[in-house]
Amino acid sequence: MIPAREAIKRLREGNARFAAAIQDRDPLASPERRRALILDQAPFAAILGCSDSRVPVEIVFDQGLGDLFVIRVAGNIVAPSQIGSVEFAAEQFGTRLVVVLGHSRCGAIQATLQELQRPTESQSLNLKSIVDRVRPSVEGLLATELRNDPDELVRQAVRANIRASTHQLRHGSQVIEQLILHDRLLVVGAEYSLETGVVEFFD
Repeated sequence: MIPAREAIKRLREGNARFAAAIQDRDPLASPERRRALILDQAPFAAILGCSDSRVPVEIVFDQGLGDLFVIRVAGNIVAPSQIGSVEFAAEQFGTRLVVVLGHSRCGAIQATLQELQRPTESQSLNLKSIVDRVRPSVEGLLATELRNDPDELVRQAVRANIRASTHQLRHGSQVIEQLILHDRLLVVGAEYSLETGVVEFFD
């Protein structure tokens, strides 16, 4: 399994190809590659990303079958199932890198900010469970001058949520904490720009 820093380098290079529209997708999903992965896999990175249809992780990083272990949920929130999935990737496949990938103009973040400013009675319990996980990372921003600048408020809220999810994942289980402690896992945050196609890594 490749080291975490080499995995980040590979993701950066793939994203640069994607942003420049020079990727070559055919070999990444060929029948030969598919057959080679029937019995085993060794994803070099795990990505906890948002479900947003505009952020297909393998495409954004120009990776193919078997390269990435992808977990997607609205708002890239951290819940027990996401933590368990990361544990599984790290222990079962030896994956050394986890990226919490948020993105600009995230709908889950916008929905949380709207709910904080104008609570509704009609919100489903399932959607509320997502909003409640995003809420702690963003509600403090509404007490600042950012409340008068909606675009900047969302931008800062997206980043605050990525950092909070990264922190929660790093400290979400003894398994992950021990892997990090013994340099067997690196957890970093990143943001994908819908406008440019570029991923910015935070750590």
